[in-house]
This record gives sequence, C-alpha cells and structure tokens, in this order.
Amino acid sequence: MTDLTLMTFANDPATVLPSLALLSHRVRVLPMDAASLVKMPENTVLFLDARDDLATAKTLCRLIHASGLATPIVLILTEGGFTVVNSQWGIADVVVASASPAEVEGRLRLVSERGNAPITGASTTDDSERTEDGQIRSGDLVVDTNGYTASLHGRPIDLAYKEFELLKYLVQHPGRVFTRAQLLQEVWGYDYYGGTRTVDVHIRRLRAKLGGEYEHLIGTVRNVGYRFDPPEGEGDKSLAAPAASDDTDADAQ
Repeated sequence: MTDLTLMTFANDPATVLPSLALLSHRVRVLPMDAASLVKMPENTVLFLDARDDLATAKTLCRLIHASGLATPIVLILTEGGFTVVNSQWGIADVVVASASPAEVEGRLRLVSERGNAPITGASTTDDSERTEDGQIRSGDLVVDTNGYTASLHGRPIDLAYKEFELLKYLVQHPGRVFTRAQLLQEVWGYDYYGGTRTVDVHIRRLRAKLGGEYEHLIGTVRNVGYRFDPPEGEGDKSLAAPAASDDTDADAQ
C-alpha cells in the first residue's frame, strides 16, 4: 500500500480520478494551493489535478521543485491537456482522468520504482561549501558555525544571536524553502512564545544587514516561506518576491 496525496479544487475528490477509490492505497486530499505543500509527508506520491487549471498545476510543480521537495508528481489530465505538458514541468508521469484501475496501478508502480523525474525547471544545486573548520562558504558570504560569526567580502556582519542562527540554518539548506512555522521550530524551538511574525522581523533585519546588494540572498517564495538563494546559480528568480510589507517588530532575541 502506497501513501498518496491528491491535490484538487474539486468539491468531490472522488470524481477527479475515480480509479483511485478502487485501489487499496491511502489517499490524502489537500486543496490545490501552495500552502498545502507543507502539509504533505516526505514519502508520498502526489497526484495533481490539472484537468481544468493547467496554469495553477504548472506553478505548483515549479514551487515543489523550488522547495527542494523530492515528491514524485503524477499529473491528472484530460486528453486536451497532453498537448501542453512537457519535460519542463519536472513531473514523473501523467494519467488521463478516465484511466482504468489497472493503468493507474501500473503507472503508480513505475513511478514508485523509478523515483523522481529529472528536474529541469529549477535549479537545486547546492552552491554552499562546508570546510573542515566549520565554515560554510557561499560566494562571498562566509558563515563560521564554530565562532558564531558571519562575513561578507571579508567584512564581519554584526548579527544578534538569533539572526546568526537563522542565517546559518538557511545557508545550510540552500535552495530549500521553509515556512515560518518550520523556521520558528528549528531556530527558536517548539515553545517560543513570539509567534511566526518574529521570523518575518528577523528576515527583514538580516536583509538589512546583508545590504541592498545582497539582501536577495534570502528569497521569499509567495504563500510558502523563505529560502537561501546562493550568490551563484540562484535558480528560478520568478518565484522570489520581497518580504511581506506588513511585518511588525518583535523581540530580537
């Protein structure tokens, strides 16, 4: 039995790919939006309902790869949709909505054995280099995890403790998108009282201290969260946007 996730706008998910209901797999249903990406488990196969909205489906495919998720994607299409889908979508397979249970099972088995399709739409290259002395180098940015310091072009960046911890965590996972809740959990811990707005405040301060030329190193993926974009090979910048304008100050520590 395989763990499956179905993303759809349909009011009745059973009508999207009726054959799924006849198979013995667990099927989780989520809304077809970016916020649902953080609710998916790591080991799942995503069935993405692209029957009526190919543009949204393509955007979600790009977001999944930009987020660094290793989730195989199977597009559910009408016959007309096959004319626009290509390898640039970075999907593992496609299936027509009227496919029989035997065909769906066969495609699912092949996807599970084959793993992810090659990602061609977005760069996930790790451009950060960790040295033996605990330094993480990414272009002109150096983060010293042992000395709790960071520098740009050899000049130290004056960071508060949590600002450093936040920068270090992002630099350790270049190109991967984290939600505010994930960053709050990883950097501040489960019981921090400040709320996710605190993450926005620290992101804003980090960008200010990096300076106008380098503030883009911390990118925003709309409706999802933040990521570290290495200075070289930054990937798909069309997914990045300025930080939310309604951020308010919170306790720096």
